[in-house]
Amino acid sequence: MSTPLRTAIAGAVHSWDISTGVDGPGTRFVAFLGGCPLRCLYCQNPDTWRMRPGQRTELDTLWTIVSGYTRFIQVAGGGLTVSGGEPLLQPQFAEALLHRAREAGLHTALDTSGFLGDRASDALLDATSLVLLDIKSGDPDTYRRVTGGDLAPTLRFARRLAHRGVPMWIRFVLVPGLTDDPSNVDAAARHAASLSTVERVEVLPFHRLGAAKYEALGVRFPLAGTPAPDPALLERVRGQFRDRGLLVY
Repeated sequence: MSTPLRTAIAGAVHSWDISTGVDGPGTRFVAFLGGCPLRCLYCQNPDTWRMRPGQRTELDTLWTIVSGYTRFIQVAGGGLTVSGGEPLLQPQFAEALLHRAREAGLHTALDTSGFLGDRASDALLDATSLVLLDIKSGDPDTYRRVTGGDLAPTLRFARRLAHRGVPMWIRFVLVPGLTDDPSNVDAAARHAASLSTVERVEVLPFHRLGAAKYEALGVRFPLAGTPAPDPALLERVRGQFRDRGLLVY
């Protein structure tokens, strides 16, 4: 029986980068896909919110770029991460890219809010070695204030990942006056601790490094006057996750 031909597929690719230590284990090729349904108040990449015509990229074209780095990232103990924006806004392209990377012997990671987790097929998850899951808040009302969306889809997706045995790194962005309420943090920690495949939690301190992007787009940065969390607050929040038996960074 002959092998079926691959169907040509393209997606809106905002950009790509080589990173170490922040997008999964080792040195990684990170493909940032365009488009996101959420509008997080602390988003550092408003330029990825929309899919633009100029971002359309054939999978084969992107893979030609990736293949130039595969040997390097394998030696460096890394892999390929599909990020965004929100990659599950383009689930077919994300799935095809993850499968191509898996076929090449690369560790694969999906960086997602989980808000569109219902769009992730079983085949996509089969090609995913690790999910970097942003649980942006543990309290539904705070989650809506932060993102404009609902928390329930993310938690549903997280439970599905745990049920399938997919490893997760949970991410929580700490914003003074927004996500730092002890009850909100404890709820996020409780959710994370209930998931059997969570390997670590990363508490990420808010910063304003993306403010210039808002200015360039002519968009107001909602948290322009918000300070970064001080060391005491950062340690308190990390401690709340540790109290649930989680490995915290």
